[in-house]
Amino acid sequence: MRGHTILSGMVWMAYGVSVLAAGLVTERLFGPETPTGPYKHPASITELDNGDLYLVYYGGADEYAIRTGVFGSRYSHVSRKWSAPQLVASDPFRSVGNGVVWQAPDGLVWLFYVVRWGDTWSTSRVQAKVSRDGGETWSESFVVSEREGMMVRGRPIVLASGEYLLPAYHETGHDPELVASDSCGWFLRWDAKARQWTESGRIQSKKGNIQPAAVEVLPDRLIAYCRRGGGYGPVSDGYIVRAESNDGGRTWSEGQDSRFPNPNAAVDFVKLRRGSLLLVFNNSMVDRDPLTVALSEDGDKTWPWLRDIATGPHDFAYPVAIQTRDGKIHVVYTSHQRTVVNQAVFDENWIKTGR
Repeated sequence: MRGHTILSGMVWMAYGVSVLAAGLVTERLFGPETPTGPYKHPASITELDNGDLYLVYYGGADEYAIRTGVFGSRYSHVSRKWSAPQLVASDPFRSVGNGVVWQAPDGLVWLFYVVRWGDTWSTSRVQAKVSRDGGETWSESFVVSEREGMMVRGRPIVLASGEYLLPAYHETGHDPELVASDSCGWFLRWDAKARQWTESGRIQSKKGNIQPAAVEVLPDRLIAYCRRGGGYGPVSDGYIVRAESNDGGRTWSEGQDSRFPNPNAAVDFVKLRRGSLLLVFNNSMVDRDPLTVALSEDGDKTWPWLRDIATGPHDFAYPVAIQTRDGKIHVVYTSHQRTVVNQAVFDENWIKTGR
């Protein structure tokens, strides 16, 4: 028998059945029953040239297990089904972490992921693979950044100049319960001639920040929202960190507290086709609940529309948002203490009207 719980007007189906809530479709994609280990976190998604979707997450026994891997699954636009997740990246001696999948304008599919060399994430480096056949097969792994403590979480963006900018971050310290104040958002820029990613600007802030998400609102003018630093306990001054760049991400202003709360959790920030800006975040300083979307139509000046896409009693974290060619917005996120991968699908009108 399929179990379900009524959650703020939505029906949460326990075994992967989609839910409809007046313009919002939420689907549980993978959970503990999927044989990639109980831990599934965080997810990333891209739309491929042929209309399929490709999703990755890293899985294993737990966050700090040695035997972990990045797993990939394809949603076929023909069969309308997700494939069983398959291992696409691993390391025989070290733990791997956050996977980021993205198809570039030239059709090349990039898979970035973290490799942890020591006991904590501050010992990590960034590696990658590429696919020239839409994620069917993958290259050997190669190093993107050898800097200790460098990690990835967000998808690259394409600048007006045609350059690629990859959001990354540098995490310091060895306390798993604290994001140190000198941790910072840090971007990598694709050098097409040298065929390598090079370090670009970083975002520094008073309490530290990680996991930036950036958009280019005008040529060379970028805005980034970042996960705050500090601990995980209750606070009354925990906000998403905001920064600006006026030179294409080569330098950044000092990060400042924005108007949006943050419980030391990841956010996503994307520019939609019509030019609207979408922010996905936990609208709380304490809990990773609710998971909320906000919409701005004036380039980040005002945010008149906010709507929850997931509400308690569980945690909802690490959102990644894309807009597919049909105009739909897809947000993937994890829940149930990082054991379930979910997807929410809606459009701009739903954010404004709830319909």
